[in-house]
This record gives sequence, C-alpha cells and structure tokens, in this order.
Amino acid sequence: MFIFGNPVITYQMQIAESKMRVWLARFLIIAVMLINVQCALIFLIAPSWFAPSYELNGEVGDAVIRAFGVLFLMWNVPYVVAAWNPRRHRVSLWQAIMMQAIGLIGETGILLSLSSSHLILRGSIFRFIVFDGAGLIALIVALFL
Repeated sequence: MFIFGNPVITYQMQIAESKMRVWLARFLIIAVMLINVQCALIFLIAPSWFAPSYELNGEVGDAVIRAFGVLFLMWNVPYVVAAWNPRRHRVSLWQAIMMQAIGLIGETGILLSLSSSHLILRGSIFRFIVFDGAGLIALIVALFL
C-alpha cells in the first residue's frame, strides 16, 4: 500500500505533525513558566533562605525577596497566554521572549558591574543568567515550531 500517494492520508499526517509541534511548543513554554513560578513561590514562602545570597538580611531583605517573587508571578502572564495556544497567541510568545531576553541582558550587565568581592551575589546572578539563557532558547524554539 502506497500511503503517501493518498492525499487524505498525507493531509491527516500533516495535521498530526502540526498538532505535535503545537504540543511541543506548549511543553517548552510551560517548562520555562513552571520554573519561573516555582522560583516565585519559594521566594514568597521562604525569603530568608535567599536574602543572604543577594547580600540582604532581616525584615528588609525578606521584603525585597518577596517583591522579587511577586514580580516573577506578574511576569508570567504572557507565558500562560502563549501556552494556551502558541500559534494563535504569538504576540504573547514574543512578549515572553522579549522579557526573557531583557532579563538575560540586564542580569549580565549587573553581573559585569559587580566587583569580584561580591562572590555570593555574583553566583546568584549567574544562576539567573543561566536560567534566562536556557529559557530564551526554549522559547525561541517554541516560536519556530
């Protein structure tokens, strides 16, 4: 049986491939989003675990880390919309990509501006750079699926 000559079967295969690409894009977007949300929630729940990594302490340090958590949650709105339907909501996916890129560029600038005496802070910022770089790649791949 020569199935590729049958236009109905070929069309069905194209639809199946298209659906698979949408689900793969959705998976990549949701993976980045879940890591963002996990970070946000842990910053909100246990800020004192992270404040010293940013050379912060006490009530003020906890408040600053909680504020980071709130910001992370706010920033995830376009990710949710893009994950809902990556093809239909491409603007939201582009917004998420731009946010990820701004984070990567901004964090890199901050890291480069710090003296080597801030070893712990530099390590904390470097982890965000690694995550934002990986997230940016995942979102760009999602865009082209």
